[in-house]
Amino acid sequence: MPKYAMVIDLQRCVGCGACSIACRNENNVPDGIYWSNKITETAGTFPNVRFHYLPTLCNHCSDAPCVEGCPTKAMHKLDNGITMHDPDKCIGCRYCQYNCPYEVIYFNWQDPHKFWRNPKPVIEGGTSSPKEMAQTVNNGNGAPYSNPGRGKTLPENRPKGVVEKCTFCDHRIKVGEIPYCVEACPADARIFGDLDKPDSKVNRLLGKFKPYRLKERLGTEPNVYYIRSFNPAHYQRTKGGI
Repeated sequence: MPKYAMVIDLQRCVGCGACSIACRNENNVPDGIYWSNKITETAGTFPNVRFHYLPTLCNHCSDAPCVEGCPTKAMHKLDNGITMHDPDKCIGCRYCQYNCPYEVIYFNWQDPHKFWRNPKPVIEGGTSSPKEMAQTVNNGNGAPYSNPGRGKTLPENRPKGVVEKCTFCDHRIKVGEIPYCVEACPADARIFGDLDKPDSKVNRLLGKFKPYRLKERLGTEPNVYYIRSFNPAHYQRTKGGI
């Protein structure tokens, strides 16, 4: 069996957010929940300001605390290393959320896409209601857009009262495709592959550049690696002199 991992090249990442947008579209992620996200740090004083971006997602840890703490085994490991969640077994206890040191597991406090279920128009007699718009565009399936492909391994839209998180787009992997955030990255800052394949692109990069992982000291053995670092420092163009 393969052991899947992701490498994120921080030198290539410009913080554009394409990965997060692609993730929301592919996995029908509702408002307030972030399978793919980023930490943004601002350094310096205007006008000499720098931004540092650190993309984040489920680390699919080999020794996952979220799996160990789940009383119903709703959170579990697949043979290929992906940390998966079964909403049918989830009782909403949120132990996985409390145990995750990376804060990348989210709880559905309300029905998904609540805004698009609102029957009240913005302007009475002048505009459609969000619910009418959703029904017209997407047959009333929660929101104007919903990817049916997500429903192959998870509910297309997760219900209220359960947790959810990144799955490395397991439904795409099953048909030989890479995660959609990797596909959508315009800078090719995300690289996905099999750690058990010596000549895979991820292994080549991990061998060439010294990687690090988030909170390695905890012993969770994350399978998301970061290489290089983005240095956004700016200086005035010059040819120098003697």
